[in-house]
Amino acid sequence: MVIAPLIVLAAFVWLPLLVWIGVVVAGAVAWALPGRVRVLRVIFMAGLYLLWDATALVWMFGLWVISGFGWKLRTPWFEREHYRIAGLMLGSLFWAARRVLRLEIEFSDANFDALATGRPLIVVSRHAGPGDSFIIVEALINQFSREPAIVLKDTLQWDPAVDVLLNRLPTRFVTPERHRRPGAPGGSASIGELAAGLEGEDALLIFPEGANATPQRRERRIAELRAAGHGELADRAEAMPHVMPPHAGGVLAALEARPEAAVVVVAHTGLEALSTARDVWRELPVDKRIVLQGWTAAPEEIPEGHEARADWLYDWWERVDAWIDEHRPVP
Repeated sequence: MVIAPLIVLAAFVWLPLLVWIGVVVAGAVAWALPGRVRVLRVIFMAGLYLLWDATALVWMFGLWVISGFGWKLRTPWFEREHYRIAGLMLGSLFWAARRVLRLEIEFSDANFDALATGRPLIVVSRHAGPGDSFIIVEALINQFSREPAIVLKDTLQWDPAVDVLLNRLPTRFVTPERHRRPGAPGGSASIGELAAGLEGEDALLIFPEGANATPQRRERRIAELRAAGHGELADRAEAMPHVMPPHAGGVLAALEARPEAAVVVVAHTGLEALSTARDVWRELPVDKRIVLQGWTAAPEEIPEGHEARADWLYDWWERVDAWIDEHRPVP
């Protein structure tokens, strides 16, 4: 009620036209010049994102009105329209990022439709670098015609467009355990709820690592495994230098809720050096080639039992780590 209208006003009323001309010029110069010109690239992408937020909010307000002021908002047609908004907005952002940030995205053997035609998917991906979740969601919607459900951190709701859009789609925002109210559902319970609602062309996106992989988080997670008495898993995690130990709970909850779904495991490389805002600023233009690799596991290939499935997930994570080692960019 407060931030969303301010975003719209800032984009369309308060900011002088000259500022928007400056944003466009900054984007054109950043695209044309071979040097870094970091400030111009940041100005253009920030202006584009502000416009993206405001346009999405106005568009979704219109949908809310024509839905009978929210009466029909949860019906299939309006849900498809919101996925259409997400696809168009993310597509426009990555179109600009490819030109201004010189970002190249390549999918290698990651055709999610060919892997499991007409069957719901559980997409299990590594988590490293900024925006990898947006890249996969954009691909699921625009390239593979899937309707993704996703579990995200609750702090993302500070972005008004993300807040409104994803609260109208199959999404769960999860509060970290130390800040969670007593009785509030955790990540695994939220993932199980979303998985139970998957239909033929839906996809559930899960990041078992829980956060962007960093050396500090990886060491802390391994220490937590040892402290909990999981020495064997900790040893296996130490042998995987490019990924963090996965939390099995969410994946297991999804498999239990939708045993007929196919599992797609996604590895990617190209964003590892962009862990912090300082890293992103130093690398601009990022000049990155992001490669995504997908493998599929049919339901009959997935073992039964909690412990066996946890080991199965670690087997896949070892494969992901080996692929990253072979394909990571040379510094």
